[in-house]
Amino acid sequence: MDRQPLISVIIPTYNRPDFLCELMESLWRQTYRQLQIIIVNDCGESVDFVKDLYPELDITVVHLESNQKHVHARNKGLEFVRGEYIMLCDDDDLLLPGHVERMLQELEDSDLVYSDVEIFDYVVDEAGVRWPTNRLVFAYEYDAAGMRRFSTFFSSGCLYRKTLQDRLGLFDPEMYHYWDWDFYLRTAEHYRVKRVPVASALYAFAQSGGSNMSGDLEDMRPFLDKLSAKHGLGELPTKNFFLLLEEPEMKARKAATEILWDGKPIVSRRVGWQKEA
Repeated sequence: MDRQPLISVIIPTYNRPDFLCELMESLWRQTYRQLQIIIVNDCGESVDFVKDLYPELDITVVHLESNQKHVHARNKGLEFVRGEYIMLCDDDDLLLPGHVERMLQELEDSDLVYSDVEIFDYVVDEAGVRWPTNRLVFAYEYDAAGMRRFSTFFSSGCLYRKTLQDRLGLFDPEMYHYWDWDFYLRTAEHYRVKRVPVASALYAFAQSGGSNMSGDLEDMRPFLDKLSAKHGLGELPTKNFFLLLEEPEMKARKAATEILWDGKPIVSRRVGWQKEA
């Protein structure tokens, strides 16, 4: 590759500065360096300090004057994109060092690529470092029909061409819990989507702290119904995420993947910074 194209990474955040710094550390460790990092602070505590913490990174911090929730925050981030490609990431998730480089290579014959993930539970120590306690490999074959019944698309670490977003428009706030499933379905209708069989993204899940995978099912039902009506998906279950993985259909879709993570925590510079202060 003669010229390294710029990749814009959009990260909404709200009052999770320690986790955000771990993500910044994981981005600083990337083998691919041409990154524009757009942090959208959804009216939470200030995170401007991350620019001083990681001066090597091209970081833009966008401030929202009111708390507009994660989908609106991502849409705001799109306004600041300078890159030819866009990568999405939640503020509490992590990317292993070769992730961005691998995704860009895989995008050559596709328009959107996503990796497998390791879902990890954790405890937080006194310094604010997350120590993994349990790990679950989440790797499933790409099945277009199956994706209309249960999506195995994880948005954190996905990479796609900006021209795709220009055509599809903004993320849909009306989908809320299912904005990523909606984005995948809209993309797959017009573009080439590919799963990359490597678990190079780490998805945080704290049993004690709550997660979008363990949210109140009654609260999620109206949004799932909206998604189904929008895409003609029919009746969809709102079972617990982990129970759904035990369904025969999901077990049949399980796939082999490359495991890269050594299981160690990713310690950010903020830990050392706080010790010196």
